[in-house]
Amino acid sequence: MISRRKQRYPVSPPLWQYLYHFDRMREIPQVYDDLFHFSGSIPYEDPTGKETLWLTVFYEPQHMAELRPKLTEIYTELKVGGATERHDHLLVDRIDFGEFGNSRPFRIRITNLDNDNSDYFYVKHADASRIYGLELEHILSPSRINYLVKGNTLIEEHIAGVPGDVYQHEHMKRKGLNKVRIAKEFTKFNERCFIRLLGDMRSVNYVVEITPDFEEVQYRVRPIDFDQQSYQGKGKIYLAYHFDSNRTVTRLAFEVLNRRAIEQYVAEEHAQMTRRAKVESGRLKALLGVMQREELAPREHVVQLSKDLAKYHHTDIFRDCRTMGELTAAHITHMLDL
Repeated sequence: MISRRKQRYPVSPPLWQYLYHFDRMREIPQVYDDLFHFSGSIPYEDPTGKETLWLTVFYEPQHMAELRPKLTEIYTELKVGGATERHDHLLVDRIDFGEFGNSRPFRIRITNLDNDNSDYFYVKHADASRIYGLELEHILSPSRINYLVKGNTLIEEHIAGVPGDVYQHEHMKRKGLNKVRIAKEFTKFNERCFIRLLGDMRSVNYVVEITPDFEEVQYRVRPIDFDQQSYQGKGKIYLAYHFDSNRTVTRLAFEVLNRRAIEQYVAEEHAQMTRRAKVESGRLKALLGVMQREELAPREHVVQLSKDLAKYHHTDIFRDCRTMGELTAAHITHMLDL
């Protein structure tokens, strides 16, 4: 349903003010452009030996010597918030580059030499759409988001979980799967994304967290790609069950959940999101206030989406919206009855 890369939108002065006020803007090295100066690459293979879309990239020794302290500084700022002591025990173990998608990300693997434990973070181009997506996720979802911005460099913490495509191909075939619980969580995830207009939730753009409980297993579906926040014009782009890659879990949900159960889980998600919105009312109001004044999509996308939402909700409240930010604010307000 999405055949072209989205247009990038710069971070505006009002959005910079918002980021500064809420401590997202930090004095970190702006390394995004520097990371493109790699001298070679090979396809990255996952632990099973399967080739992925990532490329492991290599740098000349002199350039790597300049990058290493900058990347470890960014990692410590992300994790412990401005510690000034040196971290010689941290090693930049590997750098992967993703040519795919809109953000063209770099994935940095950091290894602690004292205990051989590894962690990841991502370096991406700072795009206004993605930042709005991250902030809405932080405010309205059950999960917190950790990221930093400086100039054209966006730093994101790694979101751990089983990729959606891997989960559907492998985990859903295992014995003992609690079908009702995964169907319930996917239903709530679909509703969360639709309410805040986060699009393109194909199976590669979210992960499934699996948490053993005292009797059963709990699941949580979390988006990991926020490029398509309030951008596309087609309303169905914002409903995860419309994507072919989610067909397996969508079919399961309709098999094990009846209409009354689906309505209950949707109502639960509405209630939980409403509570979060009220708790963070000042922050949400500030974010949407900036977002409503910004151009975040072509005009024809705004017109088409306003028509699609009006048809879906049987209302004309979206008729006068002129920007994607206005549409997003109106949709959140309408669906959460704020």
